[in-house]
Amino acid sequence: MTASKKTSGADGAGSVLSTVSGPSEAGPPSPAKAGNPVEKRLFDKAAAEKQLAADMPFNPNKPGEYGDAARTPAEGDHHKPATPAATGSTSSEIASSDKVGDGKPAIGANPTVAPLDRVRVDPGDRHLTTNQGVPVADNQHSLKIGLRGPTAMEDFILREKITHFDHERIPERVVHARGSAAHGFFEAYDDFSTLTRAAPFAAKGKRTPVFVRFSTVAGERGSTDVARDVRGFAVKFYTDEGNWDLVGNNIPVFFIQDAMKFPDLVHAAKPEPHHGMPQAATAHDTFWDFAGLSPEIAHMLMWAMSDRAIPRSYRTMQGFGVHTFRLVNAEGESRFVKFHWNPLQGTHSLVWDEAVKISGADPDFHRRDLWEAIESGNFPEWELALQVFTEEQAASFPFDILDPTKLVPEELVPLTPVGRMVLNRNPDNFFAETEQVAFCTAHIVPGIDFSNDPLLQGRNHSYLDTQISRLGGPNFHEIPINSPIVQVQNNQRDGMHRQAIHRGRVNYEPNSLGGGCPFQAGKMGFTSFPERFTTEDKVRGNPALFAEHYGQARLFYRSQTPAEQAHIANAFRFELTRVQTPAVRQRILALLGNVDNDLVAKVAEGLGMEVPAPQPRAFDGEVPDYPPSPALSLMSRPGETGVRTRRVAILVAPGVDEAQVNNLYTGLLKAGAVPRLVGAMLGKVKAAGGTALDVEISLEAGPSVMYDGMIVPDGAADTLARNAHAIDFVREQYRHCKPILAMGSGADLLAKAMVPTTLPDGSNDPALLVDGVLADFQAALAGHRAFARETDPPMV
Repeated sequence: MTASKKTSGADGAGSVLSTVSGPSEAGPPSPAKAGNPVEKRLFDKAAAEKQLAADMPFNPNKPGEYGDAARTPAEGDHHKPATPAATGSTSSEIASSDKVGDGKPAIGANPTVAPLDRVRVDPGDRHLTTNQGVPVADNQHSLKIGLRGPTAMEDFILREKITHFDHERIPERVVHARGSAAHGFFEAYDDFSTLTRAAPFAAKGKRTPVFVRFSTVAGERGSTDVARDVRGFAVKFYTDEGNWDLVGNNIPVFFIQDAMKFPDLVHAAKPEPHHGMPQAATAHDTFWDFAGLSPEIAHMLMWAMSDRAIPRSYRTMQGFGVHTFRLVNAEGESRFVKFHWNPLQGTHSLVWDEAVKISGADPDFHRRDLWEAIESGNFPEWELALQVFTEEQAASFPFDILDPTKLVPEELVPLTPVGRMVLNRNPDNFFAETEQVAFCTAHIVPGIDFSNDPLLQGRNHSYLDTQISRLGGPNFHEIPINSPIVQVQNNQRDGMHRQAIHRGRVNYEPNSLGGGCPFQAGKMGFTSFPERFTTEDKVRGNPALFAEHYGQARLFYRSQTPAEQAHIANAFRFELTRVQTPAVRQRILALLGNVDNDLVAKVAEGLGMEVPAPQPRAFDGEVPDYPPSPALSLMSRPGETGVRTRRVAILVAPGVDEAQVNNLYTGLLKAGAVPRLVGAMLGKVKAAGGTALDVEISLEAGPSVMYDGMIVPDGAADTLARNAHAIDFVREQYRHCKPILAMGSGADLLAKAMVPTTLPDGSNDPALLVDGVLADFQAALAGHRAFARETDPPMV
C-alpha cells in the first residue's frame, strides 16, 4: 500500500509521537488530529522531515569530488523545507518565555554574530545581583554567626564573589602579552578586483570594520610599553565573507626562517629560566648566544637595534605583513603580495635614554597615547599599500621571497596604495576585547592565500593551537570580539564554553534530514590557489638562497642616516655590555663583520674589544650589493599631520607673562597640538599681571620625556632657575633633540641649564628658537627631532 493510500485510524500518529522505529510505509498524520499546537507542529515537522529526506534519494555532490571536476567545487545540493519546523530540534520550540525567546526561531540565522551591542552591559539604575540574578542586599559583609563570630559556609554570595575573583585571569599570551587595541574601519580607494576577490577591496569606498591590536613581543602582560622590542601590528578585518587576520609586526622581516626554531628563539629572548631576568629585554646572554649561532638573524638585528624598536607611539609606526602572501582574483589568477601599513602621523621613534626614563615615569606610555588620541577625536590613520609581483619577477630577485628574513626593496617593487585604515573607537572593556581577541595567520578569506614561507606555515598551526589553550577551548570564535559579522553555519558542535544553541538533529554533512543544509558554497567559497609542484623528495632544509644572510642587513644599515647608524651602534654596545660571557660578544662582533666594517669597528670600540675575523658564511656566492633604499630610513617618513597630537610643555612660574602664555597655548591647540602648563607643583601661579594661572601637571608627575617639545615663556626663568627639576627638564629636552622655544627672559633658563645656543659644529640650531615665533616652533615640532645636536656622550 502506498503512503498516499494509507488510511489507518491513527493516521500514523503513534509513530510520530514516539522517538523509535515506525512503519515501513506511513503517510504523514493529519494535523487535524492534533490535540494541541505543539502536537500539530510535531505532525507538520514529521511530514516535512520525510519530504526533505525523500528529496535526496542519493548524494548528487559525489561525482564532483573526483578528477578534474574537483578543481572547481560546486555548490552543495540543498532543499528548502516546507516548514521551519522541519529543521528544528523540538516541536515545543514555539513555547515562549523571557529566557527562551518569543517562540519564533530565527531561521537561517546565527544571532551570536550580531553587532557587539548585543553583549554590552550597562548597570545604570539597576540593583546589584549575583551571577544568577539574585538581588544582593549587603555587598559589604560576609555572613557571620553573630557580629564577632565565624563566617558561615552557607554564604553563597561571598563564595561566588571570591571564586570569580580567583579565576578572573586567563593565561597570558606566550608572546605579544602586552597589548593595546582599538576599533575602526578600512576603506578601499578603488575597486581592486582585478588583483584579488578579497572582500575589503571589492569596491571604491567600501568600508570594512576592523579591530587592531598593537603589542610588544618579549615582555609579560605587566611590562613596560617602551622596551626595545618588535611591536605586533595585528588587524582583524570583519569582512562580509568572514574574518581575515593580517597578523604582522612593525618590522618587515623576522629573526628566523623556519617555524621549527620559533620555540628556541622565544626561549632565548625571554627572561633566563634560572632567575627570571631580565624582563622585556634582550640584553642578556641567552638571546645573544642564540643570535650569534643563528646568522640568519643578522638582518633582523639591524632593525631591532635601530630606532624602529622603540617607537614614539603606536600611531607613529609602520606595520608589515612580514610574509609573502598571494592575491587571487575571481578568474583564479594569482600574484604574490607584501602588505605595508604607513602611518599618516609619520614614522617616529624615541631615543634610548628617553625610553629608559619613560619606563619609570609612565610604563603605559603607548597605551595612554593611543587612548587619548582616539578619545580626543584625533583618530590615528594608516594607508595600506601593496607590493604586488609575479612568480616570474620573484624568480629574478637576488633573494628568495619565501625567506621571512628578507624584504622586497621598494626600488624593486614600488608600493601601490589601496586604502586607508582609521581607528575611531576605544574598546568598552579591556579584558573582553583587547585581552580576549584571538588572531591567527590562518584566518584568511577568498582572494587571500598563503605562500610556502616555512615560518608562515608554522604560524598557521601555532596561532590556532595557542588560542585553544589560552581561551579555554575550541569555541573561542564565539567570544563576541572574535565573532564575524557574517553568518556562521557549520556542523561543529559542543566543546568547552559553547554558546550557540543549534536547532535540529543534523550535525553532519552530507545529510537529507536537514535539506542538505548547511551546504557547501561552491565557487563562491574559499578555494586554495592550485599551485603546481614538481615531484621532490621529503626533506628537512631550506633553499640555497636562504643561506645568504648579510646582503639585506647591509642594505638596511647603509640606508640609514648618520644619526640612525650611530643609534644602531650604540644599541649593540648597550645590549652586549650587559652580556656576561666574552665568547658571546666575540661571536656577535664576528657576525657584524659580515655586515659593515664601520659598524663592527664602532661596536668593538664601545666594548673595549678588538675586531675579530668575520664569521664564515654559509653562502658560497657573492653577497648582493643593494643600492641604499631611502624608504628604510625614518627620516624619509615625516608624516602628513604636522603637529597634531604632539605634546608641548609650557613651563610656568610666578611672574610669567600671562598674555604670552595664553597666546601660545591657544595657538598650539588650534594647530591640533596638546599643550600643558607645567609648574613646580599643582595649584595656581601668579602671573605678571596679577592673574592666577592653573598648573596642569607638575614637573615631578610630567617629566621631560613625556613631551615632544618645550616652551619657556617670558617671566618664568627667575623662579625655575632655582629648581633642579626644571633645570633637568630643560637639559633633557635639549639632550633628546626636542624643539625648544624660549621667549624673553626664558633664554636665561637655557643658560642656567648650560644649553648651547648653536649646534656642536657651531652652526645654527634650527630647533632651538630664542625669541622666535610660534610658527617656526611648530615647523620644528612637525619635524620631530633635531638629531644634528646629538653627541655621544651627551654634552648637556
